[in-house]
Amino acid sequence: MSEEVHSTTILCVKKDNETVIASDGQVTLGSMVKKGNACKIRKFKNGKVIAGFAGSVADCMTLLDRLEGKLEKYEELERACYELAKEWRTDKYIRNLESSIIITNGQQILSVSGDGNVLEPENKNIASVGSGSVFALSAARALYENTNFNAEDIVRKAMKIAGDMCIYTNHNLSLEKIKVTKNSSECLKEGDEACCCVSNDTNSKAETKIDVKNMKNNISSKNIKATTRKGVKEKAKK
Repeated sequence: MSEEVHSTTILCVKKDNETVIASDGQVTLGSMVKKGNACKIRKFKNGKVIAGFAGSVADCMTLLDRLEGKLEKYEELERACYELAKEWRTDKYIRNLESSIIITNGQQILSVSGDGNVLEPENKNIASVGSGSVFALSAARALYENTNFNAEDIVRKAMKIAGDMCIYTNHNLSLEKIKVTKNSSECLKEGDEACCCVSNDTNSKAETKIDVKNMKNNISSKNIKATTRKGVKEKAKK
């Protein structure tokens, strides 16, 4: 009889305009730690959607490949997750895959499991799956409600507590962040700024900002130049 693989605590916290998801790096086979720096987070759609997974790596990657296809077909995160759960439940090739997945687009957090459930956290701000999820979730809720810590600080401190308490969780974190300063369903107005920021635990960042006011000014200046050129050409013809 093969030994059972234990792995991972995944924690996701949304607070203010920032959503952070983190996983530990430990993979345990029976009584032995097989790996201590595994990465259990995957990004989709250029970092706009991030998923953390707990379970067998082969099972998780198969399901995440299916999720990627659903995200391409359905723009709405919730619909993509529902379709994945339905396929996971009914497809004879993947129905026995064992995994738990947390998915976020920065505005919504969803957890998907093989029993067909697609769940949004009760308070819509904190979700956790995996071996140490009880410890991480409890600590994150306490910190969220009783401190002024931002999302990243809450995740780091809660994952440290989970690593201290759970023998299948270590302190080697992989961390990704989505920062949203404007609801994507609303039109940007002059003076507003849209920002999507994705970072990992090595503090590397990829950030894109759009200043609507400057954009309008640039467009106006180009129109003025085009009009001036047109007027010069008309005078030359005369």
